[in-house]
Amino acid sequence: MSDGAGESASNKDLRTVLDRMSDGFFTLDGDWRIVFANERGREILRSAMSDDAVGPDGSVEGANIWDSIPESRETVFYDQYHRAMETQEPVSFDSYYEPLDTWFNARAFPSDEGLSVYLHDVTERRELERRQEESLRAIQRLYAVSSDQDRTFEEKVAEILTIGCEYLDVPNGFLTRIEDGTQHIEVSHATHPLLQPGETCPLDEAYCKRTFEHDQLLTIVDASAEGWGGDPAYETFGLETYVGGRVEVEGERFGTLCFADTSPRDEPFTETQQTFVELLTRWVSYELERRRAADRLASERDRLDEFASVVSHDLRNPLTTARGRMELLANDCESEHVEPVRRALSRMDTLIENILTLSREGGGVDELTRVDLEALAEDAWETADTRGGTLRVASDGYALRADEQRLRQLLENLFRNAAEHGAAGSGSDGVTVTVGPLSDGDGFYVADDGPGIPAEDRDRVFESGYTTTSDGTGFGLDIVSQIADGHGWAVSVTESADGGARFEFAGVDRV
Repeated sequence: MSDGAGESASNKDLRTVLDRMSDGFFTLDGDWRIVFANERGREILRSAMSDDAVGPDGSVEGANIWDSIPESRETVFYDQYHRAMETQEPVSFDSYYEPLDTWFNARAFPSDEGLSVYLHDVTERRELERRQEESLRAIQRLYAVSSDQDRTFEEKVAEILTIGCEYLDVPNGFLTRIEDGTQHIEVSHATHPLLQPGETCPLDEAYCKRTFEHDQLLTIVDASAEGWGGDPAYETFGLETYVGGRVEVEGERFGTLCFADTSPRDEPFTETQQTFVELLTRWVSYELERRRAADRLASERDRLDEFASVVSHDLRNPLTTARGRMELLANDCESEHVEPVRRALSRMDTLIENILTLSREGGGVDELTRVDLEALAEDAWETADTRGGTLRVASDGYALRADEQRLRQLLENLFRNAAEHGAAGSGSDGVTVTVGPLSDGDGFYVADDGPGIPAEDRDRVFESGYTTTSDGTGFGLDIVSQIADGHGWAVSVTESADGGARFEFAGVDRV
């Protein structure tokens, strides 16, 4: 393509089109001399060429590309262009071009005469990919820290603030607590002297105050330019860059999670970066809520332990004395009042046992082992108060994985419940209870031929304290439900084939 006076109109038109391209384009001959470059191509080449290689008018044509660009033979461009010429196959690659601080996608097309090169600026795309990779790494690190069971809450927050500072490229990250009009720095990763753990300041002098006035994050890129001059917070801390969100615990204000710098930011926080900060504020809020709930549970457990101690000693001791005296009285005289008193004392003993079970053990299970359903059911029947009832086991060698002691307790409570309701409902000598596997093998059932449980009451039978008999404790089925939950079983109640109650346990791990 000639620059001479005889250049054809078609060549001029082609040159015009090529010069209007946003991509760089140039051609090389077989000796690596530049034959033609469009306007963008000349700009790219001139930025790297030595001064003596560029023509007085800024032209680059005629220069040997490798001789005119220092150290060019050590670049990816050199290797790839030569590969294209040697194989006569096109090449495409991305490479960083230092003179312009730009990433290009280069495509080179060889021919017998030389090489045609297209350079497309992909800096924005590469920057987006870099940010995505940084975001992914930050999220992965955040997950690793948040799921680490060996770290305390404070240690997790400190590490998360470090991750946030690195990701957002700021030197200060801090968690605040607001109380009685004062901002307290709880945890921080910061270089700022006023943002160290234990530092306090009036809320009116803190960025936190403005943060809580926003439904979303408060973001500041250049505080001086954004009108923060004269604000008490700006005067105290001098923060030019800031991004922070509210931390709330159970709907109540706790404080803020913030990242900041005393220097302004070159560009706004991206949506991904803001989403990351929002994620951190929600995680901290969740952890604080979980910690508060754990503290309440621990306090409740302490009260339950104290209550269990009172029940176990202060009630059981006089109960034991009363039962002994009652037996002595029964031996001394015959009275119609003896048996009712004996039943009342027995009910009190059962009530105490159930209360202790709920307060100390709940539905917790320990080691799961192989349990033979038939053998355990027969053993539990021997120790339960079944009032002369009959047990039938149709287990067909059914075995399951369970905490044997807790499963035994579950069966004893069901047997006792069946006996109590059977006697109250029919007045017969005893109830018949059947234990066996579900038809699909997914679990087992305990059924009786007593009066059954009305359909309208079946949703309530597992509630603590619910009973339909005068001598029931109301805790037996609650214990059954909690033990089932502890094993991960689903428990339900329906009508048995004999019209009584049938309790089904599904989701059982059979062995």
